This record gives sequence, C-alpha cells and structure tokens, in this order.
Amino acid sequence: MSAPLRIANCSGFYGDRLSAAKEMVEGGPIDVLTGDWLAELTMLILWKGMQRDASRGWAHTFLTQMEEVLGTCVDRGIKVVTNAGGLNPAGLADQVGRLADRLGLAVSVAHIEGDDLLPRVGELRADGHPLAHLDTGVPLERAEGTVVSANAYLGAWPIVEALAGGADVVVCPRVTDASLVVGPAAWHHGWTETDWDALAGAVVAGHVIECGPQATGGNYAFFTEIPGMEHPGFPIAEVEADGSSVITKHPGTGGAVTVGTVTAQLLYEIGGHHYANTDVVARFDTICVAEDGPDRVRLSGTRGLPAPGDVKVCLNLLGGWRNSMTFVLTGLDIEAKADLTVRSLGAALGGAGQFAEFDARLIRSDKPDAVTNVEATAQLRVTVKDEDADRVGRRFSGAATELALAGYPGLHLTAPPGAATAYGVFWPALLPARLVVPTVVGADGTRVDVPHHRHRALEGTPVVDGADASLAPGVTVTPDAVPSARSGTVPSTGATVRLPLGTLIGARSGDKGGNANVGLWARSDEAWTWLDAELTLERFRTLLPEAAGLAVQRHAFPRLRALNFVVVGLLGEGVASSTRPDPQAKGLGEYLRSRLVDVPVHLVPRSS
Repeated sequence: MSAPLRIANCSGFYGDRLSAAKEMVEGGPIDVLTGDWLAELTMLILWKGMQRDASRGWAHTFLTQMEEVLGTCVDRGIKVVTNAGGLNPAGLADQVGRLADRLGLAVSVAHIEGDDLLPRVGELRADGHPLAHLDTGVPLERAEGTVVSANAYLGAWPIVEALAGGADVVVCPRVTDASLVVGPAAWHHGWTETDWDALAGAVVAGHVIECGPQATGGNYAFFTEIPGMEHPGFPIAEVEADGSSVITKHPGTGGAVTVGTVTAQLLYEIGGHHYANTDVVARFDTICVAEDGPDRVRLSGTRGLPAPGDVKVCLNLLGGWRNSMTFVLTGLDIEAKADLTVRSLGAALGGAGQFAEFDARLIRSDKPDAVTNVEATAQLRVTVKDEDADRVGRRFSGAATELALAGYPGLHLTAPPGAATAYGVFWPALLPARLVVPTVVGADGTRVDVPHHRHRALEGTPVVDGADASLAPGVTVTPDAVPSARSGTVPSTGATVRLPLGTLIGARSGDKGGNANVGLWARSDEAWTWLDAELTLERFRTLLPEAAGLAVQRHAFPRLRALNFVVVGLLGEGVASSTRPDPQAKGLGEYLRSRLVDVPVHLVPRSS
C-alpha cells in the first residue's frame, strides 16, 4: 500500500496569514501544499477587481507566498495545488510561470478551466435549465440584477489529470474546497472514480483543513484551554490509502489538534448527514473521530455514496448599491434618541420608503450607571440599499452627518460620510454534471478534457453541497447507524442549575449563502444525551428569536456527539447583501452558548 500523503494547508480565505506557506514548507516534511482562497463572497470581490484590471481575477496573495517558497517546493518535490486562480486561472498560471523564470526555476505549471458558465447562462436557460435558487426554488429569470459571475464547482479528477501529467503547480478555478485534498490523494493512492469510501474520507480531511487554523484552535469555543493561540499553526492531513486520515500540525507550532478542535471544524458550514462533493457524497453521520497521540486526531470509518448527478453552481448578481452610517448614542433615553434619528433622517431624505431597503438596527451595548463613558454607549446602524447609486451615496451619508448639531444630545458618528458601494446577491443553483466539462491546460498549452465520470446518481438528486435538500423545513433527522438520545433513553430528571449553554457545549457557526448553520457538540456521552434531548427545534427557536418565521433544520450526529441547525434565510441574499452586523453568522454560535438554560447539576464542571 502507498504511504500516507501529507497535505498541508496554508490559507483558509483570501487574506489569511501571508507567512503560512513558508511556515508549512519549512516547518517539517510535507508532500503537498494547498489552501483555500475562494469563499462565495470572494468570487464577487475578484469580479470587482477585474472591472479595474481585466488581467486580474486571481488572488494576488498566493503569488506573494509562492515567491517565498517555490524554490524550496521544487527542491523537496512538494506539489502545490491551489484554487487561487479564481476567475482567471490562466492569468495566475502565467504569473507563476513568470515568477519561476525570474527565480531561475524549472517548474511545470498547469491550470484548470471549464467552471466559468457566464457566457453560457442564456443558452442553458434556453435549453430548459432554469438555474433555480436552491433554497427558494425561484428560477434565475425572475431574479433582479445582472449576473456577473457563474461558476460550477469542479471536482478532483482534473487535479488528478494535471498531477499525472507532471505538473508541479496546479492552478484551479472554482473547485470544491475539499477537492484540493481529494485530488492529490486520489492521484497518489491511485483511487478510481468508484472508490467512494476512500474519496469520502478525503473529503472529510479536506473539509477539516480547508479553513486553516480553525482546525488547530482558531475560533474554538474553549479557546482558553488551547496553548499558543497567539500564533496557531496551520493543519496537515496525512491521508492514507483507504481514505482515513490523521489531522496534525508541525511540532512546536502554536495551537493544538484535539478531538474538540477537529469536531468543531467538521460542523462548520455543513447541513445534514450527506455532504455532497462533486465527486462523491460523504456521509458525515459515519465519521469516527479519535485521539491518535499529541496533536494527532484520526478520522476513520467514513462511508461514501455515488457522486450527485448535478453539480452546484455559484452565481453572483449585481444587486444594486448600499451605504451605511453608524450613530453613537450615549447614556439616557437610548431608544428615544434612536427613534428621533430615524425620523430626522426620513424627513431629510424625503421618506425612508424611497429606498429599496431602509434598515435601522439599534445595537444595545450600553450599561446603566456605566463605570466608563464607552460602556454607556449603544449604536444605531442605518443601512440603505437601492438600484440608484446616487440615492444611497453622499446624499444619504451627507444627510446623516448634517444631523450632528441638530439631533439628540451627544450625537457622533463612527465614520465620515462615504459613497455608495456595489453589493452582490449570491444565487446557488444546480446543473446536470454532464453539461460541465473541465479542461486541464498543461505548461506546453496541451488541453485535455476531463468529463465527469458516468458513476453518478441520477440527475436531479436531492443531495446538495452540505445539506439534504429533500428535507422538509423543521424536520428532525437522526442517522440509523447510532441511536439518538431522542429515540432512546432520555436523561432522568433531577436538580438543575441555570447556566450558559456554553458551560457544557461547544459551538461553531458560519454562512452558506443566505443560510446560517450552527453546530453544537458535547464533550462527554452524558452531556450529549442531555443536549440531544434538551435542544429540540422548539427549544432552539426559543434561544434564537431571530429564527421566527424562518425554516430551521435539525440534524443529529451521534458519532460526533453533535447537533447541527440550519437557519434558512437568516442572512438574506448572502454575505454581500446582508444587513446583519454579523453577515457571515460567525458569532451566532457564541451567542447561543451565552444563553441561559437549565443544566443538570451532575453535569456541571467543577470549575463552574
């Protein structure tokens, strides 16, 4: 059997730690260097960049990192696989080639094409593919705004083809995040397209390390227990021939790899038990997580299902223009001050109804009889959106500024008046996989098409990336493999004490388009039995009043001692469009952990 392949991550998003690539290449032995640059919002950011310079559309931070490590990667035989190509993988591949020439290195650079569907949107709709919104079912033709990007999520096999062709660096466009791990692993171990369990295991490993130091203690609920959090190391997945893996990090780096940190990342931005990648469906209800030594966590047992018949498509529409101004309110009569401000703005602008959206949010961070001035302050954040840039531009922000001497006592703003900015609307859809044909372009310009394989589920399969689309809103699902406490023994009643949920339970939350997910996990079997029985859909809605009127899905993962809740539509039309102060729902899990619940006394940690 082939030896495990050591795949290191050096980026979890566009803007992550620049030194990470050098740290991973020089910190210890690795076989593949990879990273994720393409959040759904990033595609819109790259499109905006291309409007200023048509030669861009790729993540320039990747090129900066390559300047530091490309020579070492060549010397040590480290392959580099990246999705930093974004909207222009050919452009980035050309830049890497030029960099190699400048450094005097012989580097074979391949890139992948075929994800860009923007030129075909009209043709696809005419051929009967409505590109309906995954959450609402609304066809694209009824969407408001101009489509500015449309990219299919490609899979692992083009990466396999590029590596098999001798590429040292593979520049990808919009591939699924996990494919950056699945591709090298499938190439190294010689997997076939029907090795579903092995492929699914690699998807799980890819999902864990795709967000960089979130697997080593970053954004971890119990962060006070993790050493070296000032500078946590980035993760490594040692992927074995059967698809199982060990998650670890370089010795001596900050942070930690524990069952808890890995479980938290497994729950990040997922939906139900079937997590669909372009090449396989990974059953997250079958994952086994176990300690394998210091800073080593083994992932095993993952079962896979045939790849979906459809691929996911990420579309971004130019939704219009937006602007925000934030007023600081201090001391007494906070609500009256906010009300006066909203009325005054409306009067100055000719009425709030003239905007497509007028959102005023009072954020109460003030305390009575505060010890310091700042603790006595709240904020009123007013956001306007419209298709007319002038209407929400200086006209709006200037009107807000003009209230400085004519409004409530103590009025001041957090920023000077600014111009309107364009915002995007995220539109997820499905398309039959047979209509998307990836192409590998070699260093010599040779082009090889890599059609999606025939071993797929039927077109229209209800399983989509990270969620069970066939699940009716509000349905509770428990996998058959391991009984849930709700279907088995419910904890006996007894003495309780009112404490924050986070006293016992960890959380990790995030965004998936316009939806928010919150994963909650217990650290003991007893706490899991209580959590599963306690946190019903109804109880979750009580703890999260913002979910009123929205569909909520509940998924139980007994092997992980975890629940995952998906709140459909909490983020509106996606990160770029959302007016919530936390548009990516990053803090939603910590908010839930702060809510008071009745905890059985025998479960309370002694330190509490």
